[in-house]
Amino acid sequence: MINPRALHSLFIVAGSVGILSIASCKNDPKEIDRLVTKHSPQEDRAEDVTILYSEHGHLKARLYAKEFIRNEVAKPPFTDMKKGLKVEFFDDSLKVESVLTARYARYYEKQENVLIRDSIVVVNKKGERLNTEELVWNQSIRKFYTEKFVRITTPTQVMYGDGLEANEDFSWYEIKNPKGIVQVNKSELPE
Repeated sequence: MINPRALHSLFIVAGSVGILSIASCKNDPKEIDRLVTKHSPQEDRAEDVTILYSEHGHLKARLYAKEFIRNEVAKPPFTDMKKGLKVEFFDDSLKVESVLTARYARYYEKQENVLIRDSIVVVNKKGERLNTEELVWNQSIRKFYTEKFVRITTPTQVMYGDGLEANEDFSWYEIKNPKGIVQVNKSELPE
């Protein structure tokens, strides 16, 4: 038979250990913040993403992005591509008409605008090359435009200016405020 006095002492010791262990448990607020903010619940992230854009069943563009971050909670919602992107634009025969590369882009789906920044290069099928630091691609009107400095290199000349409007395949473009045109020999052009 168990001694009631020993049983009572056992309950007192067990209860004291339980109370002390509960009292010694506490959460570090910095650790909680680190765990909670590690992944924002309002963002969807993906790496090495390929997106195909089609219209009426015809492929129009293919986008590659190293990092793709979608934020649905922001006003307005947007998608960031912060680690570089490449977009290939196709004609109806699926031949590449132009290629755009840049280091950053932000896509506003509802407005159908893509704000592109940092080291932008657009090359069309004629080999003409646009260099600028900021460009807006409006998908609904299928045009590029900017108010920033632009440089266009063709097989025979280099053109400079501020502001540009161009169609999506870069087969037509207009520099809004031309600053100068330099005639060059094809052998003098950078590759």
